[in-house]
Amino acid sequence: MTFEYDENGAVADAFAAALRDAINAKKVTLSWLQQRLKRRGNRVSMATLSYWRSGARRPEGAQSLAALSDIEELLGLEDGHLTKRLRSTKRTGPLGPSQFPIDEEGVEQAVKEAFAALDTAYPDPTREVTTHSVTDVDAEGNLSYSVTRSVIQATSGTVRATPFLELTPGVRTTSPIFSAVSGGRITGKYSHSSGEVHGVLFELDAPLTAPDTTIVEWSVAYPPGYPPTHETGHAVSRQCRELLVWTRFHPDALPDWCEERVETPAGVTITPVSVNRSGSVHQLYRAFGPGVVELRWGYGPRDEAGQPD
Repeated sequence: MTFEYDENGAVADAFAAALRDAINAKKVTLSWLQQRLKRRGNRVSMATLSYWRSGARRPEGAQSLAALSDIEELLGLEDGHLTKRLRSTKRTGPLGPSQFPIDEEGVEQAVKEAFAALDTAYPDPTREVTTHSVTDVDAEGNLSYSVTRSVIQATSGTVRATPFLELTPGVRTTSPIFSAVSGGRITGKYSHSSGEVHGVLFELDAPLTAPDTTIVEWSVAYPPGYPPTHETGHAVSRQCRELLVWTRFHPDALPDWCEERVETPAGVTITPVSVNRSGSVHQLYRAFGPGVVELRWGYGPRDEAGQPD
């Protein structure tokens, strides 16, 4: 945490002070704020809000940073009033090696061609610090829509745009529909001739100079005619502090089986997993990467080799 010292030598956290002042000016309690955040889908605990107010901790991670925009609105503040007071630590931290996340030379070559077509450097000079990827599965059991929220960090130089790609190794697809939700806009699109790599260039709201971070959010919709797909996941080329892949199934399409597939430089592991009572599966990894976390599902029995009959 970054602190400042006031004229009396006391430690002052600009973010915590701004949050306290806003709560006092609104004449509300932390309980009031927590309940209204919950109604908006931001489940921030009372303890966390208390830590933020006191300066003992500050918001980190995609979900916490996203909750700040709601807090600013609820407290009648201007956009960015709180977030601009979150000072960067000015460190990249341990970067680790950058490596293509899957063992597919043909797909990696297609990705390099995508980067070249989008006029951006390969490998990408950013890393994902925290990423939450949420995918909805439709009543037919296929991919319907996904939204990804990520805190990204420039690892060198100044970054103005970064590519977001969808990979389908071995499966030719039409391009899904990419949309910028927050943090930037789409300025370029690309589809490889193989049909296995589609993507966009996401221009950031403001240039990002190493080691600063920003938060971005984008979505992908899978249109009619897209091949039936019973898997989802997220890949990172550098170590990610926190990676969450959350898959939510339509109540009419709860799968008969699910498995987690994790690929890293150390190899591939496949583990059976169960759908929880809410009809979803979440996969949470910390200090993960390079590699890919996937969820696969199906309907009907499976043979001993782990393939559907």
